[in-house]
Amino acid sequence: MDLIDTVRAGLLGHFGVESADAASVTFLGLEPIEILRVPDTDLVHYVTLGGSRHPMTDPTAALADPVRGPRAELVLTLRGGVGAGAGLTRALAVLVASPSVEGIVLQADALLDLGEPLWLNAPFTAVLLGDSDIAAVELPEPAEPVRFLTATPITATEAAWVRIRGAQALRDAWTEAKIDVRDADRAAASL
Repeated sequence: MDLIDTVRAGLLGHFGVESADAASVTFLGLEPIEILRVPDTDLVHYVTLGGSRHPMTDPTAALADPVRGPRAELVLTLRGGVGAGAGLTRALAVLVASPSVEGIVLQADALLDLGEPLWLNAPFTAVLLGDSDIAAVELPEPAEPVRFLTATPITATEAAWVRIRGAQALRDAWTEAKIDVRDADRAAASL
C-alpha cells in the first residue's frame, strides 16, 4: 500500500465510510492532488490527499530531507457543502500544494491567504489552520506521521485580525459572538 492509500484508509476509517467522492487537481510539475468530499449528517468535509506525499521542509534549510519532516493534509468542513464544484476544490489544492510551491510548513495557527475568494462569490479569501480531531496516520520509520489540519475559511478582515492579534484572539471572538465557522453564509466576526 502506498502512502496516499494509507492516508486515504486512515481518513475513511475516521469517518466510518468505505469510499468518498473525489476530484483531482493537477499543477504543472506536481503530482495530482485529490480532494475527497465526505458527507456527514448536515456537514460536508473536504479533505486533501496528496499534500503529505513529501515531507515539508523549512525554507531556510540547506537541503530537503526526502523522508523526514512534517506531513499534513487539510480538512475544510462546511454545513450543507456550499462551495462544491464552484472553485473550492482548486482552492484547497492550491493551499495544500503551498509547501511544495512556496516552501512553507503547514501547521496549526498558520494563516494561508489566497487573496481571492475560496469559491465562487465567497466572502472568504483565506484559511486559518488548526488541529483536527482526525488521528494522525502513522507511516513506516523514519517518516513522520501525516497530520490533518482544519482549514477554517476566513474573511480578509479576519485575516488582518490574525496578523495583528493572533489566531487565538480570532477564535475567542468567534466564541464570544457564537459564530459557527462551518456556516458558509456566516458574517465576519465583529473585531
